[in-house]
Amino acid sequence: MVSGAGALSNPYKCLRLEIKSHELATCWVSKYSGPRPKSLFGAGEGWTQSPSPTKPPVQALSMCSVDAGQVADPSQHSGGSGGKKLSKAERLKLQKEEEDRRLLEEEEARLRAEQEEAERLEKDRILREERERLEAKDQERRGTEVAELHSLEENFSWARQWKADYRAHAKWEHYMQCDGSPDPAVPQEINTFISLWQENKNEDIEFVIEKGNQVLNLIEKLCFLLLDTPPNELMEKVIIQYQESILELQSLLHQKYNEATEHLLKKANTYADSDSGNMEVVIKDKNITFCIWGNLKKNPRFKNHMFCDAENGFDLPKTVATSDVAVRILHTHYDHISPLQHIPKLHLKVQAPESKPELTVLYDMKEEKEGEQKGGEDSNFVIEKESDGRKSAISFKDSTKIDPDENEKLEEESDKKSEIVSTFSGVQVAPLQVATDEKEEEIIGENVVDLHQFTPVGGVYLIDALKLPPQAKQIKNWTMVELLDAGLETYPYPPESEETEDATYPCIGVTLRLLDSVIFFEEPVVARWDSADKQWRTDCISDIKYKMKEKQISFDMDAFYTITLIQDAHLNMPYQSWELRPNGTDELLFTVVTAFAEVQMQIKGNQCMLSSIVVDGSEQLSHLTGKWTSPIDLTIALKKAGVNIFPSDYSYKYVCVNTKTPLAEVTTYQQMALVASAFAFSWSKWNLASGQDQVVFKVSEYLKTDAVKDEDWSLYMFNGQRAQRLKISETSEAFSEDLAENTEFHSTLYHLIKDFASDEAIEKVKKTSCLFIDATYQLLMATRVLTYS
Repeated sequence: MVSGAGALSNPYKCLRLEIKSHELATCWVSKYSGPRPKSLFGAGEGWTQSPSPTKPPVQALSMCSVDAGQVADPSQHSGGSGGKKLSKAERLKLQKEEEDRRLLEEEEARLRAEQEEAERLEKDRILREERERLEAKDQERRGTEVAELHSLEENFSWARQWKADYRAHAKWEHYMQCDGSPDPAVPQEINTFISLWQENKNEDIEFVIEKGNQVLNLIEKLCFLLLDTPPNELMEKVIIQYQESILELQSLLHQKYNEATEHLLKKANTYADSDSGNMEVVIKDKNITFCIWGNLKKNPRFKNHMFCDAENGFDLPKTVATSDVAVRILHTHYDHISPLQHIPKLHLKVQAPESKPELTVLYDMKEEKEGEQKGGEDSNFVIEKESDGRKSAISFKDSTKIDPDENEKLEEESDKKSEIVSTFSGVQVAPLQVATDEKEEEIIGENVVDLHQFTPVGGVYLIDALKLPPQAKQIKNWTMVELLDAGLETYPYPPESEETEDATYPCIGVTLRLLDSVIFFEEPVVARWDSADKQWRTDCISDIKYKMKEKQISFDMDAFYTITLIQDAHLNMPYQSWELRPNGTDELLFTVVTAFAEVQMQIKGNQCMLSSIVVDGSEQLSHLTGKWTSPIDLTIALKKAGVNIFPSDYSYKYVCVNTKTPLAEVTTYQQMALVASAFAFSWSKWNLASGQDQVVFKVSEYLKTDAVKDEDWSLYMFNGQRAQRLKISETSEAFSEDLAENTEFHSTLYHLIKDFASDEAIEKVKKTSCLFIDATYQLLMATRVLTYS
């Protein structure tokens, strides 16, 4: 407290000093009773303040001080209203009481914090000891669980053997038919077929279209063999042979279409339209749409033409409209132009104990070929043993024969080396490390389509300007026609000459009808084929106009080109959710929900089909739904229809991927397939938070036909070596790896699920068909829902 006349002569200064020096709140007390002031230092109603600092306001006010944060009540401490002023002793007593109370509270808080910390440490100790006990228990029974899982994984070997026998039987059946069609896997037969058809000339367009369907069937068989044959059975030279046969068949078919077009143009006047006098022919088939127009009248006022039956059309510059020219729009519903995709393999290095040879798992990352050339992911694995720099394949059947004593010895060695051994495709391996041989990335030029990121959809449109050959003349009973050695000739536009090199020529307008059997989720990019550099480009095309509801697109181009429509291959990735749900004996429903569509696929035995695909509330692709086929054929058909939910080995560059280690991801797919006949699986948001080494998903026993209720789902976490049930739920606020109550660790997902499964469900799992397990595994591997969701 500041005292003296100097202090009282300036009450504002006094107040300021008291607050700063003693951290006390100072109030003014009036000699009159009345309401409290509106603010601590302002004068309120009934309160007086010294009008001038020159007159000390001794009688007008008195000062009282209290601890910071407390304000004295004027009614109790007013000098002029009968209140009693606190003495120094009383103030000291109050301060001491407050100090004692503060010290007591601090001591209570300290004791409470120490108790809570002790409780926490004790809880952590109990949890740690319990976890160590469970881990030790899991380690003790690891050998038994792995051996039991091996017996279930024999289903994959049986399925592979069944498919090998089926391929051999199909080969024999083809031989016994003797229908004249070649076996595409036999080089001699396919070469004979090609040679014999090349010798046939002057075939009409209808015959070529019919024969072309047979050629496309041969190409599809070759593609299926490339995708379905296990990599350890498919030698490199065989792959090259199949791909060369595909290219030869494609080239031959295109050559035959040109010969048939030439044959048709030689008698163009017989196809003259009665109204315009010009030639017009439209032929529609399941695999092609053939449109051709011949300029017989050379009308200078001609501007455009629309093939009404096909809804394709073109606009011609005046210089072309007055020439002997024909315009062909050949729409092949398949892509025979894009380069064949390579078939890379992802090497998964395996570190085994020193006493055993190193194992390498080759994960087959085949690119699915669309139609006759687009490749897709296969779900097969090759186990190879490296010794002295050489590799020799070892079968799953042999590798599963593991002696129990040897198994325990391996586990002991692994413990000493701090290596955890787990099961992978029936073979005991250590943690996998991806060892891909990444080549330098190709530099994509400007306006060049990157076929790793984009994909042609809806086939190819060959738009050609052709020279009209001399027409046949009828003289009496003879038909005379001039034969040219050059064959079918293209009409050059723009003209090729030095004088016109820098000249500007009008563009050619084109209108194309999109296929009903294809879904375009966004407006596609129009691209032209550059035959010199063997690539699709987007330049030289302008004024693109879309009518997506009418499925029509129009644009201008500066010359006649081969055109395709390009769509982002990853529009439907990453997935928003997925679910795998049993739907009967050896039958299930696999649902994948993307940003644009909901795709439902059904698996039954070794076959699968598209149940439905819903886009904007309406079902699409009715020509594909309800047709049973193999998993490989279904993936090809969906990608060809523009629905790509099958990542390639380049997809991670263009999609925000939830990266998982191959051991965790692939082993989970295998064990999910083993129990999928009685258990439902679904997407979990916590899979994003679990890290690369762990996958998290929902599991529920499912022996009924109703939808799974939210409370029936349980969260499971698996890293390929250890499985556990999580304490958290899908609605929890944060991710935690804590074990659910009354649960244990297990070495396999199968045994963890078995802890909570009914006898009926386990019995159903044991009776599941090996073909159903293999088909489920193939679709899981093709979609890779744990990584791309």
